[in-house]
Amino acid sequence: MTIPSIADLRKDYTQAGLEQGDPNPFQQFELWFNQALAADLLEPNAMTLATVADGKPNARIVLLKGFDPRGFVFYTNYRSQKGQELAANPYAALVFLWGDLERQVRVVGQVEKATALEADTYFQSRPLGSRLGAWASTQSEVIASREVLEARMAALELEYQGREIPRPDHWGGFRVVPNEIEFWQGRPSRLHDRLRYRLQEGEWVIDRLAP
Repeated sequence: MTIPSIADLRKDYTQAGLEQGDPNPFQQFELWFNQALAADLLEPNAMTLATVADGKPNARIVLLKGFDPRGFVFYTNYRSQKGQELAANPYAALVFLWGDLERQVRVVGQVEKATALEADTYFQSRPLGSRLGAWASTQSEVIASREVLEARMAALELEYQGREIPRPDHWGGFRVVPNEIEFWQGRPSRLHDRLRYRLQEGEWVIDRLAP
């Protein structure tokens, strides 16, 4: 089997176009997100979260857990690396890639913590193991072995057997409040459609960008 070189890997995008988006970027996002759900994509709510601390960029995949005109919400340990980076510099970028639909959405904005009520409500909706895991894991810290983690989990299972598991104070949500959202639709010959929404004086302005 001959393995092609990376430079020769390419695809012609032919599925759809984006001539004019909805005037409201959140409605446009909802339309595309629902289409991603309908297409039965693997984790359509997976998104790249990019942060910057001390001038150094960092990125990882997290899961979107809610969105509305206030912004895009995900949950994490506030003491984790991303939590500390966002505390130091509360700005972030998100990228959704729905490859089977030849689509990408990029979000840029300021970050704020979700309310305690929002975090409590979502935390109690999580499976039992996920709630215990939020207590068991000292996220992003060095641990001696996996056995340490499993021992913590086992102890917590005994401690909270038959009891409600409270949300840890160090665990909660972040909301990315966008000032820019870009929708990218693949097109033939690399002449892709790019519509960028920019928030100016409370109104969304739409620009078409060259690919």
